[in-house]
Amino acid sequence: MKLTTILVAASCLTVQAFGVTPNTSLTKKTSTTNPALVSALRKKGPATTSALFRDAALTRGGAVPGWNAYNDALDKNPLTAKACTSAVGFFLGDLLAQLFIVKSTLDIKRLVTLSVFGFIYHGPSGHYFYNWLDSKIEGTDGKSVATKVFIDQVFWCPIFMTVFFTYLGLANGDSFGAIGNKIKSDLFTAMQGSWKIWPVVHAVNFKFISTKHRLVFINGVQIVFNMFLSLLGSK
Repeated sequence: MKLTTILVAASCLTVQAFGVTPNTSLTKKTSTTNPALVSALRKKGPATTSALFRDAALTRGGAVPGWNAYNDALDKNPLTAKACTSAVGFFLGDLLAQLFIVKSTLDIKRLVTLSVFGFIYHGPSGHYFYNWLDSKIEGTDGKSVATKVFIDQVFWCPIFMTVFFTYLGLANGDSFGAIGNKIKSDLFTAMQGSWKIWPVVHAVNFKFISTKHRLVFINGVQIVFNMFLSLLGSK
């Protein structure tokens, strides 16, 4: 229950950051004023309803250092940018799990293994999957959002979890028989954990977050869920 509360709270805070809308009355005024006034507004004036991500036309770089550079990377090299995003998400998830839940000597091999998984599979597969899903089911109405959540959790979730356990088994040098047994014993448990959290998170995701930012939103929330995955995968 605590994990669910944390993830839902993180989801709400993250969507508040991403789901910004320009202050049209202010932007219309600035478009007809002189450059000196616009320059002053860039330093002083809030441009959007979000205090976290501001309109770059009024607050250069926003309130998050590197946000503009990150968006440029998403536009120019989306696959690499999302792979790196997921690598950081899995790194932080496992690091926090080891430091605050396991509370033992830091397992560098496990940390690197999970970070690599984020880089080579979670980020790239998420890039292609969510781009495909958004292209096939457009819109943010209730039916479209519910359909996307259903496809994600009923079809994509078991595929992702199976790849996750297979990857960890191969990284640990396990036999295919042992990997198969691991999947049989833990796949449904992992999916149950997902079903308690991600339908709500993805309802927010598909309703309010753009395709471009889906992976960074997911990773922002998933850091906590990755703690659960890293513990489950290391059993």
